[in-house]
Amino acid sequence: MRAFSAGVHLAGIGCRGHCFALAVFERFTVIRSIETLSPGNAKRLQGIFFDIDDTFTTNGRIGGRAFQSLWDLKDAGLRVVPITGRPAGWCDHIARMWPVDGVVGENGAFYFCYDEEKRTLAKRFLAGEDLRKRNRLRLEKIKEEIVASVPGAATASDQLYREADLAIDYCEDVPPLPWEEVEKICRIFRSHGAECKVSSIHVNGWFGDYDKLSMTRIFVRERWRLELDSNKEEFLFCGDSPNDEPMFRFFPLSAGVNNVLRFTPRMKHLPSFVAEREGSEGFAEIVETVLRKRSS
Repeated sequence: MRAFSAGVHLAGIGCRGHCFALAVFERFTVIRSIETLSPGNAKRLQGIFFDIDDTFTTNGRIGGRAFQSLWDLKDAGLRVVPITGRPAGWCDHIARMWPVDGVVGENGAFYFCYDEEKRTLAKRFLAGEDLRKRNRLRLEKIKEEIVASVPGAATASDQLYREADLAIDYCEDVPPLPWEEVEKICRIFRSHGAECKVSSIHVNGWFGDYDKLSMTRIFVRERWRLELDSNKEEFLFCGDSPNDEPMFRFFPLSAGVNNVLRFTPRMKHLPSFVAEREGSEGFAEIVETVLRKRSS
């Protein structure tokens, strides 16, 4: 698959303008350009949820326009919450230091929220400390099996800062593995009864019935006194990879940065809209479009 700024070309089939046509499993799936977001939908938004790696970043770096976009959203009165697979240690920093209203981390294992008036960080884990400790011991055995069975796979460099999951690096700090090897990592996780999701850089595995969406529901209910299922049309989610599928499936308004197109043949649930640009530039494009539509 080749992705272009104004469309996608696959197997001799292309589309230009405001739609991106993808031939997936011998069918066409059309993802509209973010430019087709209606002013009415943009004006109804209360906030934006977004993934971090390769959505808010490009090649591991946060672009200046993307970070400024967070301040622009806050200045416009919108709520802003990253929903990420990154570890608790990173999320502590994000909740305290970024212009955000909270953060959901480790694919839904917890949320953190900083109270600026009290100057305290609220931490809400789905599993208690004792259970997390027991699960980490179980995950350690899975890690040993994966590293022994999948040459080139490695424990993610941020594993030391994780509370609830195991992150296996398949292309962040190691040479990219073939997709067949990524699938093998997933099979090993599942053979032990663990859940797993593939991001743009890691395969994350954990014990527990949760994902990004389930903890986002809890966050919205506990911090904002809202039922997300009754207000989902008032939020937009931005993402880029298969571990964002629960969010793409749930939110009527969801947007992918352009690099999401690399994963679409392996995804069942796609975003409603797509940006012309990749990574952090795509995120900035989405935010700029939302704010422009709100003011029109």
